Amino acid sequence: MPKQKTHSGSKKRFKVTGTGKIMKQQAGMRHNLEVKASRRKRRLNADQVVSGNDFKVIKKLLGR
Repeated sequence: MPKQKTHSGSKKRFKVTGTGKIMKQQAGMRHNLEVKASRRKRRLNADQVVSGNDFKVIKKLLGR
């Protein structure tokens, strides 16, 4: 059976930590930044753990 390829869009968007969690960048940091508060921009800039519902699907796309 052939090897399964990693989804090239997913490998750019998600990273797996050493403990096996999947991290993602939060939405909302692309445009209209001057109207957002500094506190909000700082919060949005941090990486976030993927929710449990999406975990199984993303793991499969990453070939893990």
